[in-house]
Amino acid sequence: MAAAQPIRLYCFAHAGAGVSAFHGWAARVGPGVVPVPVLLPGRDRRRREPRVTTREALLDDVMRLFGGAPTAPFVLYGHSLGALVAYTVARALHEAGRPGPALLAVGACPPPHLPPAPAYALGVPDAELLRTLDLLGVVPPGTPGTEPGGIWDRAVRPVLRDDLALARALRTAACTPSPADPLTTPLLVVAADDDPMASPAVAEGWSRWSEGPMRLRTVSGGHFFVRGPELPRLLGQACRTLRRPARPTPRAARRVTNTGN
Repeated sequence: MAAAQPIRLYCFAHAGAGVSAFHGWAARVGPGVVPVPVLLPGRDRRRREPRVTTREALLDDVMRLFGGAPTAPFVLYGHSLGALVAYTVARALHEAGRPGPALLAVGACPPPHLPPAPAYALGVPDAELLRTLDLLGVVPPGTPGTEPGGIWDRAVRPVLRDDLALARALRTAACTPSPADPLTTPLLVVAADDDPMASPAVAEGWSRWSEGPMRLRTVSGGHFFVRGPELPRLLGQACRTLRRPARPTPRAARRVTNTGN
């Protein structure tokens, strides 16, 4: 008997980032899972392309990845802004009547109906934005060049600004009534125990964004737990679970909060 095709794990990064947060994931997710980091326009090797700041522009770029009928289950994971991107993609596939992910995983992100942290106000001056991001732990510790005119300031700040506009657009679109039936994709919500932007209590609010089963997992760390080894191992385990026969349980019993692996 031929081996089952690997599950593709599409990964979407946080605001201001490319795909470096997912380096090393191929070895960490374990067997049977292939991580596919998705690079949005305007960063890294796509830095000369215009950045996307609307739902329509985002979907014009990303939906090409899902053009054909999938031959194996696939999973979406988004971190912070990437969580909104992953949800938007899952919703767009559902509305188009196309095969969607077997699992939608989101991390480090308040659900769309909750207001984002003050750092994400588009009109905040640069200096105040940086101070707030630093206090919230959004800028990784020790990041060089964050002073005005520094490397981070020149390379990341413009991308971050446009990504904040994209985040606002995706939240607004998510909260706009859809003509399609409610999403029923299973949800895996991941929150860190020391993340000031999306605590486990806040992350629980994702339960209202799909009528499918939802599980909340709490990991150690702050907002950037995406850079640690715990998250890819957790996602790899969740992907492999998809190949096991499901045992139906009442919806109320499916909302389980777990701590650790």
